[in-house]
This record gives sequence, C-alpha cells and structure tokens, in this order.
Amino acid sequence: MLRIALRTLRFRKGAFVATFLAMTFGAVLVAACAGLMETGIRGEVPAQRLAAARFVVTGSQTWAMPKENPADPEEDGEAAYLPERVRLSGELVGEVARVPGVAAAVGEVSVPVLAGEHRVEGRGWSSAALTPVSLVAGQVPATGEVVLGQGTGATLGERVELVVRGSAETFTVSGLVPGQAVFFADDQVARLAGHAGTVDLIGVLVEPGADPAAVSGGIGELLPGRNATLLSGDERGLAEFAGAEKAGENLIVLSAVFGGLATMVMLFVVSTTLGLSIQQRQRELALLRAIGTTPGQLRRMVVGETLFMAVFAAGAGLALGGLFGAWLFDRLAGNGIVPTAMTYHSGWVPMVVASGAVLAGSFLGALIAGRKAARTRPTEALADAAIQRRWLSWVRVLLAVLAFGGGIALFIVTIAVMTGPIAASTAGPSVMLWAIALALVSPGVTKVALAVLRWPVRAFTGTAGHLATLSARTRAVRMAAVVTPIMLATGVATANIYLQTTSTAVANAAFADNLRADLVLTSRTGIQGDVLDEVRSVPGVTAASEFATSTVFVAKPHDPALSEDGWTVQGVTGAAATETTAVTPSSGSLTDLTGDTVALPAAHAATLGKDVGDTITVLMGDRAEVPVRIVALYPAPEGFETLLMPASLVAGHTTSGLPTQIMIRTGDPAAATAALAPVLAGHPGLAVVDRDALVAGHAKDQELGAWINYLMAGMIIAYTAISVVNSLVMATTARRREFGLQRLTGSTRGQLLRMMTVEAGMATVIGVALGTLVAGMTLMPFTLVTDGSLLPKGPIEVYLGVVGAAALLTFGSTMVATWASLRTRPVEAAVAPA
Repeated sequence: MLRIALRTLRFRKGAFVATFLAMTFGAVLVAACAGLMETGIRGEVPAQRLAAARFVVTGSQTWAMPKENPADPEEDGEAAYLPERVRLSGELVGEVARVPGVAAAVGEVSVPVLAGEHRVEGRGWSSAALTPVSLVAGQVPATGEVVLGQGTGATLGERVELVVRGSAETFTVSGLVPGQAVFFADDQVARLAGHAGTVDLIGVLVEPGADPAAVSGGIGELLPGRNATLLSGDERGLAEFAGAEKAGENLIVLSAVFGGLATMVMLFVVSTTLGLSIQQRQRELALLRAIGTTPGQLRRMVVGETLFMAVFAAGAGLALGGLFGAWLFDRLAGNGIVPTAMTYHSGWVPMVVASGAVLAGSFLGALIAGRKAARTRPTEALADAAIQRRWLSWVRVLLAVLAFGGGIALFIVTIAVMTGPIAASTAGPSVMLWAIALALVSPGVTKVALAVLRWPVRAFTGTAGHLATLSARTRAVRMAAVVTPIMLATGVATANIYLQTTSTAVANAAFADNLRADLVLTSRTGIQGDVLDEVRSVPGVTAASEFATSTVFVAKPHDPALSEDGWTVQGVTGAAATETTAVTPSSGSLTDLTGDTVALPAAHAATLGKDVGDTITVLMGDRAEVPVRIVALYPAPEGFETLLMPASLVAGHTTSGLPTQIMIRTGDPAAATAALAPVLAGHPGLAVVDRDALVAGHAKDQELGAWINYLMAGMIIAYTAISVVNSLVMATTARRREFGLQRLTGSTRGQLLRMMTVEAGMATVIGVALGTLVAGMTLMPFTLVTDGSLLPKGPIEVYLGVVGAAALLTFGSTMVATWASLRTRPVEAAVAPA
C-alpha cells in the first residue's frame, strides 16, 4: 500500500509540499527551543578573566527554602537564587593556600569604579594573575597608585581622578595594561570596597605536576558549612559573570514555555494540513475501498506515507533548527537576556525531541485524518467522494467537550487563584485549548456563519456573491479546514501580543503610581551617606529619601506565599518615605523605619500571622539573616507586593553596598534642579533626572524584557501564517476540476476570480471572528486579574494589524492559487485529478 501511495505522489505534489513544509517548520521551531533549553541546562560560561585559575571558590548563590514541615522527608524542597554577591571570609584564603598542590590562592575583591565615562570593576593587583594580565609599561601599584588599561588614554605618572563607590579619589598611574582594566594595590582595594575581612571569590593556581583531583578534594574538605562552592572547568565563568546561573534558569523556563506552545501549534498545524490533504484524496481513497482495500490497509497506507514524509521533514528541520536556535541565542545575548560569554549547545537531545515531536505529531495526525476514509463503506465512500457533508462523530464530540472544559477550567482558575503577572502562565495552554475546541466544531460553526453571511454577501456582491455562497455552503466542511488555520493565526497572534502589552502597561502603571518623587538623583557607583544631608539642605527640596532595591526571603516564620523569586524590597529613608512613595500605612508608621525594621503588605502579614511590633527573620540578598521588627502594615495590589526597609539596611546587603538613588520631592522641579548643581559638582558621577525620565527609563526596561517574548511569539505566529498559506493554496488548487467545469458551462476567468474573492472574504471574516473569540477567552481572565478590565491594554492598531495580515494572507494565497489553476485549459482541468 505504501508503494502505491508513493507512486501516486507525483499527481498530488501540492499537498505533499504543503504537508512537508508544515512538518519541517514545526521541527525547526521545536529543535530551536530544545537547543535553547539544553543551553540553559548546561549553563556553560567559559572563564575569561579567571582563565588562569584552575579552580575558583565562590559563595553559594542558591538558598534552600525552608519547608513547611522540616521533619517531613517526603516534602519537596525548593531552592532560590540569591541576587547579591555572597562573599567569603578572608580567612578561607589562607586555608586554601595551605592545601597540598596549591601554588597560590588569590582572594579577589572588586569595587565599582567610574573612569571617565566607563564603569569598570576595580580589583587588587594580585587578581591580575588569575587571567593572567601583564604590564605593558610601568610597575605594580603601591598605596595611592593605580594601574589602568590603555583604553582609558592615561599615561604613566599622570594624576587621575576616579569615582570609587560614589567618592572621587585621585591616584597616580603607575602602570598600563591592555583593555579597560583598573587595578589598585592589594592593601588599598579592601578599604575602597568597604567590606574588609571578606573576599568576592578565591582563585586557585595549581602547582605544576600536582594532581587536580587531589587538590580539588583537599579544597572541598574546607567548604562544608561555609556556604561556599568549588568551581572548575567552564563552571568558573559562573563566578565571573554575575547572574549567569539565573540567566540559565530563565532560559530553561523561556524555552520550555515557548517550546511547549510551539509543539502544540505544530501538532495542530500538521494534523490540520494532513486532514485537508486526506479530504482532497477522498476520491482516490474511495476507489481503493471499492476495489477491496480493507480499512486496516488504508490506515496503514496513510500512516506509512505520512511517516515517510515525516522522516525527511524531521531531517531537514533538524539541520535548520540548529542554525535557527543559534540565531535566536545570539539575539538573546545581544540584548542582555543571557551573558554573551555563555556557550550555545544543540546536541543529540534537541534532535531526539524535535524528531520525536514531528513523528508523533504526524502519526497522530495521520490516524485522525485517515480514520473516516478507512471506516466508510465502499458505496458510501464513492457517493461522498466529490463532496464531504458528514463531519460529526462521537470522537470529535468527546474531544470538543474535553477541550472546552479545559479552556473553561483555566478561565476559572486564572480568575480565582492567580494573582498579578503570574496570571499569564495559563495563557499558552488556554489559547491552544480554545483553538482546538473551536477547530473540532468549526464545520458546524462555519455552516451557521455562512447562513448568516449569505444574504448580506449576495446583496453587496451580486452574481459573484451568489456563486460564492452556493459553493461555500456546498463545501462547508472543506471550507472549515481553511477557516481553522486563519482562526489559529489570528488567535495566537492577538493573544500573545496583547498579553505582553497588557503586562508591560500594568507594570509601568504600578511603577508610576508608586513613584511620588519629582526628581531623582542617580549614581552608577553608589551614593555615600553625606550626599543625602546635602540634598536635604538644598532650597526648594521638601523631602529626600535614599533608595535601594533587592530581593529578600522570609526565613522565619514559615512563609506559605514565598516563591523562589522571593519578595522585592525597597530601601527608603523612613522620615521621608511617606512623601516619596505612594504607601499609606493602615497601621503603624513609616517614620519608624530605622535600624532593623520592616513594613509589610497587610495581606502578607496576615499570612505570616504577624502584626505591628512582632519580629520576623529575613534572609537578605547576600544570604545574611536579619531579625527585623514590623513597624507598619499597608495595603498593596496583588502581584505587586513590595516590602519596605531602611535604605541603609537594604544597601548594606547589596553587591555595591550603597544606595544608587535619592528620591526628591520639591514644589518647583526646575528650580530645585538648578539648586542641586553644587551637589553634582562636588560629587562626580551623580546625575539628576525628573520623574518623567525615570518612568520612561522603567518603561524602556520593560520593553527590553518584552522584546524576547515578542521574538519567541513571533516565531510561532510566523509558523501559523505559513499554515494559513499552505491550507489556502491546497484547498484552492484542489478545485481545478470544479473551475474547469464552471468554465465549460460559460463562466469566465473574471467571474471565477470574483467568486473566489468573495469566498476568501467570507473565510477571513469567519476565521478572524473565531480567532478573536479564542484571544478574548484567553485574555479576559488575565486582564480581569491584573487590571480589573475586560479589555487588554495596548493600541487598537495591533488588532487591526493582525486582522489586516490575516486578510492579506488569505486573499493573496487564494487569488494566486486561483489564478494559477485557471491557467489550465478548461477541458484539461475538468478531467484533471483532484
């Protein structure tokens, strides 16, 4: 049977090409996402600055979150990533240096430095051996001296002013090295960094001939109980590139979400394309049944030829998928989503996943597509060969009920359980469930829609509309196969784009609502404490508050609402917090935010069973556990809860150790800006921006985060657009016989083109309407939870653009295919194979 199917392939090249393309592009998407996931799982970041260190000891950036019942061994534990640098005790450097086989242990200390317009990390000269870096000219730095990179344009002996952690200091250039590096004397960098007695990491140089395994084991014996991790090989880069580990985790989540959606879309598209292809071969399959072919033989033939195509499509998809995945990864790295030093990997696992998805999807689609033809009696098959009218079956009804039930369940769960931005997590499966449900009942919906459109179409389009409505009503089942991909493309595009625009708009609105400052003083290296007093003394300044942000975790008591993302914390100056933030306490006072204190959202405090005056233990971003007293409770919108702490407490546990902003309230921003000029002149590296600029900067950051979602969603939208073109070209080309007969009975090419134009218009209207319904049922629960509105946030031009693109694809594909079909002479077309 497979041999027969392959021999007839040359008579149905269009259907073969369309199905092959659907499988190939599906494999490309799945392989690309699987490659990104493998890259995130491996998380390989080859060392650059630490290339000469055989081993690196660094603070553990993960924290085992407390269990609800610590005594329960079956309760799964979760780990959270700590956002600030976890430092090590300086005593550990000497202990590591004494391990047999260790040539040297270098405790590296880094400090943010502003050299001209360049922000770099300054380090002690001993850290140069970890790269290694050699002097191009000059000598190693002593106290009061500095070694600079040649890229700074400095010369030997020159006196240069550097901004170190918010303070301007003058140094003598003692040496030059390549690049933009800054090296201080080892005894000076600890003072400049502001955290004496600790180091950022320890680079280990091994003696020649020493056994690396023995050295590693010796160092490993020193680390238990010290929250330290030993890194080797490409893992050393995790210590060098802050956030690389978290970026790898984010890449895993991102690729999993979009890979899952791409797989579902691929299964949907391949099944739809195969179904349309089998419909067009109904005459061929009916004749095979009439001459004695059994249902089992027919099913095996359809499955066999489908898998035959799928094997070659998977091979082509894998070849292109690796290249496409690498291109996607470069876009992510170029926009700062992942470190540029991270290595992209696409090994055998993505190949297996993509191949399995294509083969499984094709097999399932072939079973579904060939089921009706295989089970129909021969006489009925011959009668139905020209026009398919029956479409309803108990299997279709059951699947439709399940899909509608799943969509409704997600709708209810999103509204009842989800809060804030996490409500978007149900959008991917929701859009596919609604699309599948409507696709299963699309023949019935299409018949109803055609009945509604019949009279308006005829009234406005005359004879062409009369012919089009007759043809569409007769071929309603096959027209439904054309409507389905239009619905999918419209629904997926509208839902994904508006999901992101709504998320961005809500986040920007929350930021703007919480911002009460008229001006903001910013620094790229941190702001020293005396600056706040100077700002407060400036005429026209009514209130000023230091500002620092981080992430914290409630360690005690057990926090049932705690996730691995922790709680966002804002550090403020208590006396001015009421004027520079939008927080209005329901109990307690923000002026008491001094020392080790915290202000909590009221709902969060209720979850913890705590009130004003009680104490909780908070794990700061650098792993330090701090008991804090609750001094205020305040209402906060769900999903945007933020803790408030004194700025000095929050900043002291960040990597830089200093606040990065000062929020300023003033009655006259322009006058206050001018009055702040002496403060800026006395502290190089400071800048002042107004409220609008700060809001715009936050919006730009949100857009950068949204960009990746647009990129990944754009892949899937493009794939669904290809399926629209495939389906329309297949459906139109298969009507050559019909067109030939119409021309033999007197219809002109112009009349047929006008008829198909009207049909394309009806298919567009029905497909767009169903796609809008899919997007609406996906977006509505999300917008209700995040914004309290039924409509998404975003310009109407987005929806108009989606509709316009769907119409352009539909009309373009239909008319081009019709024009190509009409080039055949009527007599030849009338006897051509379907």
